[in-house]
Formats: sequence, structure tokens, C-alpha cells
Amino acid sequence: MKHLQKIEHIGIAIRDLQKGNTLYSKILGVPAYKEEEVTSEHVKTSFFKVGESKIELLASTHETSAIAKFLKKRGEGIHHIAFAVDHLESEISRLKAEGFTFVSETPKLGADNKRVAFVHPKDCSGVLIELCEEINESAQK
Repeated sequence: MKHLQKIEHIGIAIRDLQKGNTLYSKILGVPAYKEEEVTSEHVKTSFFKVGESKIELLASTHETSAIAKFLKKRGEGIHHIAFAVDHLESEISRLKAEGFTFVSETPKLGADNKRVAFVHPKDCSGVLIELCEEINESAQK
């Protein structure tokens, strides 16, 4: 059974989404294909396609958000690496059995039509790992 499918995206924390969009449009040679606000997480995101993977820019919309705290502590830069999975709950169970801790015990709705869960960076050499499961459109109806 294949567990982690591929790198789904790399999340980069930035202070100003529009400046970030301009910078990454220049670097990648393409505009962001989507902007989205995840109000529950107090974050605004934009996405760029890079081959099969994506770059996600994350800007805080509130001073108490995880992104605001990250920026205050570490400054702009890579926030997380996200991996695509087919069965989020199965992967959470598998990794918990391996001794990993999760930031939240239950999956959340994330940006870009995904359900997500985060493995705590203390268990991953300081890297925040996100597991992403595509939300099946037919399951939403």
C-alpha cells in the first residue's frame, strides 16, 4: 500500500500576499492560479503550479494565527511540506502507531479543496509535515 503519494505542495509563510504573488510570478514565470482565504485558520493563500507540485503562499489575516506566530518567531520562509494521501484517517492512525504526534487530533478543512492534518515538527526534525486528502466532490453532496 502506497502511503504518501507525492509532494503536494510546499507552504511558504510571507508577510504580504500581493508582494509574494509578484515575486513568485517572476520566479516561476506564471501567475498564481488561485487565491483563497481559510477563515478558520486566519490565513489567506495563493497557489502556483510547478510541474506536478504546487507552491502555497500563506499570509496571516489575524495576529493570533499560526502563520503570524511563525512569522514573528522565524520570519518569512518555508512553513511546511505537504504530502498527498488517499486516506487521511488511515495515515493519521499509521503515523500515530509509529509514535508521531499531530498538531490537531482531527483533520481540518484546508485550502485548495483539501482535508488536512499536521504532524508536529518536534517529531520531524523541525519540519511541519502536512497530510492532504483531496475532497471528493460527490462526497460533499
